[in-house]
Amino acid sequence: MVLQIRLYKKKKMITSIITIILLSYVGLGIALCLLQGRFTYQPAKDVPYNPGDIGLEFENVQLQTPDEIALSGWFIPADKAELTILFCHGNGGNISHRLDSIKIFNELGLSCLIFDYRGYGNSGGKTTEEGTYIDAQTAYNWLGNTKKIEPENIIIFGRSLGGAVAAHLASKNEKAGLIIESAFTSFADISQKYYPYMPVRLFVRYKYKTIEYIKDIDCPILVLHSKKDRLVSFKFGAKLYDAAKEPKKFIEIFGGHNDGFLYSGQIYTQGLKEWFNFVKDYQQGRNEKIGS
Repeated sequence: MVLQIRLYKKKKMITSIITIILLSYVGLGIALCLLQGRFTYQPAKDVPYNPGDIGLEFENVQLQTPDEIALSGWFIPADKAELTILFCHGNGGNISHRLDSIKIFNELGLSCLIFDYRGYGNSGGKTTEEGTYIDAQTAYNWLGNTKKIEPENIIIFGRSLGGAVAAHLASKNEKAGLIIESAFTSFADISQKYYPYMPVRLFVRYKYKTIEYIKDIDCPILVLHSKKDRLVSFKFGAKLYDAAKEPKKFIEIFGGHNDGFLYSGQIYTQGLKEWFNFVKDYQQGRNEKIGS
């Protein structure tokens, strides 16, 4: 009898432990499902700095999306610029946190349009996946309609989450080239990396299928990624490069996810310079073929 009581208590305890584990597992799954927006978008509203603080001339840009959302951005011209960067930033902060990159592009002789997605900085609205695509398209249209910049002179650039936005935009529009830096292959893939023990693919609300968009792009493509990137694994950059069409180039940078472009120094800037020169030559060759 004593042995039976002990076995019963042990069985009850094991059942309780299993129940707690299952409830915790389900609870975590529900929390992840409900909080996806907070994990995906981490905007900052305060914009404390602008390009003038680093000695650059700039134009405050106000954009109006087709769904009537007011977006904020900057246009930073470079002397005798042949190419213009359309900058799609990552999921955190806002445009004021990208001054280091803006300075690099300016020193390389490129003008730059950088904008905040809806919900970021001084832009209105609430951030959504479709909204980020609309916002990028609105910025692209502004370059052509307001600044009269031809598509063959526009480089679409995306870092991290912005890589997916940039790739989506590039798959829908003419452009001189595409740069994807420290980006993931899809939202489902990056989510699975962080929660390998959860069936996240069953309940992710976002797609951001960078690897699918990049397959449809016909232009020079540059992929940059660091093996020391702990937030977005290097393997994602390698897969994006493999999926891209020629002509393409891969540059391995160094440092972490948020500082790799700075930590890499000349490797980064010289790599960009050489690639920009290639894009100019590539576009000139295409124009000559069209004109012949």
